[in-house]
Amino acid sequence: MKLRTLLLGILFCITIIGYNAKNVNAQNADSISNENLYKDFKTEFMFNAKVKIGNMINVGESKRGTRRVIPITGGSFNGPKINGAVLPGGEDWQLVRPDGDTELYARYLLKTDDGHVIQIINQVLMHMGTPGEGFYCKSVLDLEAPKNSPYDYLNHSIFIGTLEMPRLKPGEESYVIIGVYKLL
Repeated sequence: MKLRTLLLGILFCITIIGYNAKNVNAQNADSISNENLYKDFKTEFMFNAKVKIGNMINVGESKRGTRRVIPITGGSFNGPKINGAVLPGGEDWQLVRPDGDTELYARYLLKTDDGHVIQIINQVLMHMGTPGEGFYCKSVLDLEAPKNSPYDYLNHSIFIGTLEMPRLKPGEESYVIIGVYKLL
């Protein structure tokens, strides 16, 4: 009887392991060809931020390219689940590389309408192509929200973004528009 119970237990475990392996395999990168691996990405719009910026500080040439810093002076953000203000005091550190592309590393704070402060780290690549090729500007954002807040869900996702530099009207304060999207 004990042998029969042991064999049934082993058979049950093999069945469960086989079932789980088949389900895990559905998301295993090895089971998907490289050309199809990232074709099913979907996004959810989170918010647009109007980020006001100050005058650029030209740091100068470095071993990696031209360094400059742009202060973040304030702004606002609005989305379906989250709204509030961009707090002054952040900075956008830029590197214009020898190949002409620009890398941005921005770090700043958002304050939600209900008083929670969220840190943003935004890494951007800007590429001006040849005439007719267009302008490429995409980013990866890290959002850090307080634990046990209504925004804790932001700590458990990956975000990508867009950067728009609108034409300013005479006398208008400089700003950029950042679109933030959650990868599903």
